[in-house]
Amino acid sequence: MGYTSARTADGTATITDGTPADDTSHTATTTHLTQVTHLPHLTQRTPQPRRTRRTRQTRRRVRSGGRAAALGTAALALVLPLAACSSEGESSGPAGGSSSSPAGSAPSPSQTPTVDPAAYRHALTGALGPLDSALRAIDRAHEGGSLNKALDTAATKADTAATTLQTVATPDNAIAGNSQLVSALRSLGQDLKSARGTGGRCATSPRVELGTARGPQSVMEAGRALTALGYDAALRLPRTEQAKHRRLGNGDFVRDGSRGGLGRLTVRNGTGTDAVVTLTRGTQTAFSVYVRKGSNATVRSVNSGSYTVYFTTGEDWNSAKNSFTRQCSFEKFDDKANFRTVRVAGGTQYTVLTFTLNKVIGGNASTSTVPPGDFPS
Repeated sequence: MGYTSARTADGTATITDGTPADDTSHTATTTHLTQVTHLPHLTQRTPQPRRTRRTRQTRRRVRSGGRAAALGTAALALVLPLAACSSEGESSGPAGGSSSSPAGSAPSPSQTPTVDPAAYRHALTGALGPLDSALRAIDRAHEGGSLNKALDTAATKADTAATTLQTVATPDNAIAGNSQLVSALRSLGQDLKSARGTGGRCATSPRVELGTARGPQSVMEAGRALTALGYDAALRLPRTEQAKHRRLGNGDFVRDGSRGGLGRLTVRNGTGTDAVVTLTRGTQTAFSVYVRKGSNATVRSVNSGSYTVYFTTGEDWNSAKNSFTRQCSFEKFDDKANFRTVRVAGGTQYTVLTFTLNKVIGGNASTSTVPPGDFPS
């Protein structure tokens, strides 16, 4: 970076960046189930035996014969039609053989026994009970390692419950709801694992993560559907929190060291998120300033020296961790920021620098990504 100086009316001079502009630019990183319908069992009506001429002739002979002969003949006429039809509607031949069903007729479907609803309720309670206890433990856990452990345990219980219910015998009216619950439990297990906090910078609270996850909502919907059918599938899901939007005022110092020079730094934040700009000398942080999106902030009285300029952007500033919690980026300018204060005849020269965090046409400052752990506090 080169600098040029200009003398002011009061005799002081300002050193400004005189590096020729090129075309480079810079910005901060922003960020089934098939339902089986059981047909009713069709019972084929046994056809009534056709009266034959022989039968009528027999009856006429009965009228002309004795009473005993008439009774014997009538009994024989009744026995023959009954023996001619089997219970399945097939006719039997003289030798006792049975003929096949008429062409085009389908065999009647067999009746499938219905699963006992009480047995399914028992299986449902056994599968969901351990998971319900694990979910309650999440509410009692404190942020950090304790909460992460509770989330891991609940995730395992959710997967186990899904595996159990996937193979359990289910009443016909609960088949669809049980399948829906199995899928929801799998999704819940994955969301519980993903919500684990990292404990580092840009760490969103697990309770905020769960508040936007789909798995808990799916479990709630599936549970309501089964409960409406008389199968209690209610679970006490862990409490969640809404995403926060904490931010400082534009130009507020996150950290301010000793400043007594004449240097001046202006930061322009044209990105879509708030930013914190930090200047360090060696391993020491000189100051950090908060710059809201779409705003400019100026730091005065910067001491002479060579500084590394870091900046982080994101949403929801967590002052306790000195970091944003969402959409974070961590970068630094590749060139040092050199501030000088020089006394000259008739006045003093001092450095004025302007840094733009978003890409601009003709920008002459490049940046590099910084690992979150290397970003100065």
